[in-house]
Amino acid sequence: MAEDYYKNLELNRGASQAEIDKAYARLARKYHPDVNPDDKNAKKKFQEIQTAYDVLKDPKKREMYDRYGSTFEQASQGGGGPRGGPTWSYNAGPEDFDFAQFFGGGEAPGGMGDIFNQFCRGRGSQRRSRSSQAAGTDVEAEVEIPFNLAVTGGETQLTLTRESGESETLTVRIPAGVDDGKKLRLRGRGEAGLNGGPRGNLLVKVRVAAHPYFTRRGDNLYVRLPVTLREAAEGAKVDVPTPKGTVSLRVPPGSSSGTKLRIKGHGVAATDRPAGDLFAEVQIVIPAKLDEAALGQIKQIDSRYPLEPRRELRW
Repeated sequence: MAEDYYKNLELNRGASQAEIDKAYARLARKYHPDVNPDDKNAKKKFQEIQTAYDVLKDPKKREMYDRYGSTFEQASQGGGGPRGGPTWSYNAGPEDFDFAQFFGGGEAPGGMGDIFNQFCRGRGSQRRSRSSQAAGTDVEAEVEIPFNLAVTGGETQLTLTRESGESETLTVRIPAGVDDGKKLRLRGRGEAGLNGGPRGNLLVKVRVAAHPYFTRRGDNLYVRLPVTLREAAEGAKVDVPTPKGTVSLRVPPGSSSGTKLRIKGHGVAATDRPAGDLFAEVQIVIPAKLDEAALGQIKQIDSRYPLEPRRELRW
């Protein structure tokens, strides 16, 4: 039965070259015979992974495979059986293997042969040393931060589980004004390189939690400001919390619910652009229960100052 090389590498057919390389490195490490010395199924799986990668890493071979399947070499040569993957022998001791020959000894520096020579040396095997380097892989992570931290900036903690299975807690610097969904790049905080190669990068996707009172639109902040009936009618100075501290805001006399009061420069203050503003929307709050005397006074006010508050209301 024809082999599905994409399935062997746990990929879709439209996978990029980088995705192919990454999948190969991950699966080959997982099923490598040195890691699973007593597992015959792992050896078979490793051979399938290697055969698939040998084809899909080569653009020309991959094009032919996509067209003719795993018998593409027979189709392209006009006959003859398809060539299989490399021939493997594990009768010798681990120290007798040079893994570069199985992972492409003629590759450019940083190829998969280098990766597995380094990997096996780390397990105590004595193999031929190679001086070429390979950069570490990038790591992607996601962190949720409070609304306040996204506005003002600061630091948060992120715990990563490395490829080795070890956990590591990192401090992530959050820039002021970061947007929900923004990706932060932390250079050199990804996986370690090989043979002294540079570390990969850490890409952190930021998720901003909702605030119970404040919302954000661009660099402007919005908050509903509760005031009493008297404060709205007479006017008053009320305290409003902002990212820069509490400010005293003047509520004009006769303010109705929905009136927006602007506090300039107290919105989101990112480092690369002017600060936004804070808009406080007046919300008149009245007691849940009023006695007859209070209700009578309100009725007198309505009679003395008649209004048509719903005159402009339309569907």
